[in-house]
Amino acid sequence: MLEQKFSQRAVFVFFIALFCIAILLAGKLMAPFFAIIILGVVSTGVFNPVFKFFSKKLTPRLASVLTCILVFFVVFIPVVFFFGVLSKEAFNLYVMARDAVFSNQLKDLLESTQVLERFNELLLRARIEKVVTWDELISPISELGKFVGFSLFEQAKFITSNVFNIVLYFCLMLIVVFYMLIDGNKFIKYMYNLSPLPDEHDDKLFEKFKGMAGAVLIGNGLGGLIQGVAGGVLFLFLGWNSPFLWGVIMGFLAFLPILGIGIILIPAAAILMLKSKFAAGIFVLVFYAVLSWGVEYIFKPKVVGDRVRMHPLIVFFAIIGGLKAYGLLGIIYGPLIATLFLTLSDIYFSSFQFMVEPGKVHKEKELEFKR
Repeated sequence: MLEQKFSQRAVFVFFIALFCIAILLAGKLMAPFFAIIILGVVSTGVFNPVFKFFSKKLTPRLASVLTCILVFFVVFIPVVFFFGVLSKEAFNLYVMARDAVFSNQLKDLLESTQVLERFNELLLRARIEKVVTWDELISPISELGKFVGFSLFEQAKFITSNVFNIVLYFCLMLIVVFYMLIDGNKFIKYMYNLSPLPDEHDDKLFEKFKGMAGAVLIGNGLGGLIQGVAGGVLFLFLGWNSPFLWGVIMGFLAFLPILGIGIILIPAAAILMLKSKFAAGIFVLVFYAVLSWGVEYIFKPKVVGDRVRMHPLIVFFAIIGGLKAYGLLGIIYGPLIATLFLTLSDIYFSSFQFMVEPGKVHKEKELEFKR
């Protein structure tokens, strides 16, 4: 009996080692397509209601084909047009920052207020031998403008100059969407069977990921689109340069729950007030408050509902960290990784903590950071 048990354990250890090697090799094999697969799975969740609508009258394969065609026209064509316009306006922003056009205009505007002269007088009275100039204060803004403009231009230029690769990657993503729409339930069931966790924990992970994907792409995505378009129209109405570019920047900033589009609109209102356009400045502030409040507290709850609740500070750092680690896709990856961590933490507290810390058991059913 002892020899038989030892033999079974040896076989099991050998199998686990072989299985781990297979997982590593499979991961290495799929690594180049990881972003495509993630985007395909997330897109499947977003367009799944459309697929279900088509499936009522059509076969699953035909319904999936029509859904993929809709994804192509709704996503791919606008994105190509978007980056084409963005590259032009981003380059114009870089040129303006490089030639100090904006910084000179801002310097002339600020010098007329004589605020800095009064500040230097206060320093002198405090016996601080330091003279602050507007050039020192505005220089970082100019450098930031050059960096943002050049970075956006390089990204847009790369995408527009690699149309073939973009089309290829998008077609691969559509293949993922096509098969996930048809066989997604089978894939989920297979992952459930493969996972050693109980089914209720697998359900929790899946539902949280599904909810967060919807919150990021549908809630934040549409919310960012609304705020970006509204902000661009506002800049066009004010007669400012590059309204499309500023609208794009505000659309991305809208993903950040703490600062959002206020990073752009509050300084814009301040500049208008410095130009003695107090009514326009107040209008921009009211516009920002109404738009942000309406999207955050009316639009998003209606679209996303209560599927995912996460503290704004965690969302903020998840998106910032995701952008730093994964680039533009970090907007999606960051919240998903944070969701994975918080969900696993909740499973640990509810099901496994008593094994590690028998005397420390939380009574709360869920310990996620919530709004």
